[in-house]
Amino acid sequence: MNEFDAEVVVVGAGPAGSAIGAYLAQAGHEVIILEKSGFPRDKICGDALTPRAVKEAGFLGMELPASDGWHPNKGLRLIGGGHRLELDWPDIDGTPNYGLTRPRMSMDEAFARHAQRSGARLFEQVRAMSPDIGDDGWIRGVHASGTDHRGRRVGPEAHFRAPIVIAADGVSSRLAVSMGLEKRDDRPMGIAARAYHTTPRHADDYIESWVEMRSTNAAGDSETLPGYGWIFPLGDGTVNIGAGLLDSSPQFKSVDLRKVMGQWIADMGHEWGIDESTSLGPIKSAALPMAFNRTPHFHRGLLLVGDSGGMVNPFNGEGIDYALESARIAAEVISTYSRYPQTVMRRRLEEYPALLGDSLGGYFTLGRVFASIIGHPALMQFGIKYGMGVDVVMEFVVKLLANLYRDPQVSEADLIDRVISALTRIVPATSNV
Repeated sequence: MNEFDAEVVVVGAGPAGSAIGAYLAQAGHEVIILEKSGFPRDKICGDALTPRAVKEAGFLGMELPASDGWHPNKGLRLIGGGHRLELDWPDIDGTPNYGLTRPRMSMDEAFARHAQRSGARLFEQVRAMSPDIGDDGWIRGVHASGTDHRGRRVGPEAHFRAPIVIAADGVSSRLAVSMGLEKRDDRPMGIAARAYHTTPRHADDYIESWVEMRSTNAAGDSETLPGYGWIFPLGDGTVNIGAGLLDSSPQFKSVDLRKVMGQWIADMGHEWGIDESTSLGPIKSAALPMAFNRTPHFHRGLLLVGDSGGMVNPFNGEGIDYALESARIAAEVISTYSRYPQTVMRRRLEEYPALLGDSLGGYFTLGRVFASIIGHPALMQFGIKYGMGVDVVMEFVVKLLANLYRDPQVSEADLIDRVISALTRIVPATSNV
């Protein structure tokens, strides 16, 4: 049996796993990251960093130049209810006023290589098979199988030992499930479908969101769906086109989202110069775990970050920002306490879910309410029809959906900022309810 020792073992090298690996390595910790695939590898996603995510990448010390494939955008174009609005990202102190797009095929590798340059040991094509659990019930490493980054076998029974293990292995999180952490049924769940197309508008300055997605029911009637369609220009000759749907809708289990998306592309494709002939591959779909749909985020030595802990924004389906944020918060706690005596360290690591709840819990609770409301087609249609024609309402909506507002306790804030901030403070944190 091959054995490897570290202070922290991270399972999964997506943005969350790579980010926490980079942070801890930069702080001088011995970190091993296990990735079941080899880079480059794909992930079904919108391929976009909002300004919040760009800020988080900056905290990591990453450079994101256009020459490396990062395509900037200056705002969001909203289409629905007969309206078409272009809204620039708001100016918020400390947050860039632009977003970025890049295909996940290369984006995730950029995060992983940054973790390597920071000092983390990355093992590609090595799958974590099961947790190694001590007599006291706490995790103390993982058993894995595969080849390392040099192509050498490390298993079938390789043992990666560490007193702290990070689950960054995505929505299904085999590691978390092995530790008894199942998904919660009282949290919203989404599904997204995505495809790539070539288009002459690949360098558009705005990412685009169609907030009025429709489906035809069994009676032949058209219904509004609780979801949205997106078009994200990638600046490389292509766009990422996708559609998302929430399970708060009674149509969730019966709607063929790929068919809905295909019809939507046929209806609006002329605006972007796309059709079946411009497709670069099939439509693929994946689940979106929202609003902390797996808890607790610290359990017997295992910390959950990113999708493994259900950290997708219920308002807009964004997950990369919250993957990076949770990684930063977890890394700060680990770096502070990991070298304390074991009994003290274990107790102090309980601060992680509390800090995560303080940072995102109230906002995600509002997102759960939003997901419930738009599950009613009549309410959804009413909001689109009458809300999109009012500028102040749409400014509020964009700030709320993108989680881009000023904290009045930190900086000067307008009325919209104050309202959103107040709402996130008065609702109970979703990680605790």
